[in-house]
Amino acid sequence: MANMLRISDAASLALHAAVMLAANPGKEVSTRRIASQLHASEAHLSKVLQRLAKAGLVTSMRGPKGGFMLQRQGDEVRLLDVYEAIEGPLVPNKCLLGTPICDGQCIFGDLLETVDRQVGDYLAGTNLSELTDVYRSMAGAVQEAT
Repeated sequence: MANMLRISDAASLALHAAVMLAANPGKEVSTRRIASQLHASEAHLSKVLQRLAKAGLVTSMRGPKGGFMLQRQGDEVRLLDVYEAIEGPLVPNKCLLGTPICDGQCIFGDLLETVDRQVGDYLAGTNLSELTDVYRSMAGAVQEAT
């Protein structure tokens, strides 16, 4: 069954990786370690993390003991900041078809606008630190810098 909520793989990786980094404050975490934890391609994750670095959300350190870490505290970074670093500004979707054809009255009523608003509110109102326990409680969560 397809998901109703569509978030790109890149945005999903960015959100998960950012929470993972927030769960390891002040520690450099390697791309390999994050990719392993998220069951993701290292190459794809590396590109995503570079975009977060370009947006000023993470810093990268090169070398064998290098990795990524948040540039600010996890309670200072909202999920929306991470999402928009990858996808650009969150824009409400008024039609699943892209080009409205329903002449002012959608077959979904106000459902799309309501869901978009709820998702936007959640992303804007949730900071990374609020979600770190998700990773801390997982078996094999990143616990040390690599």
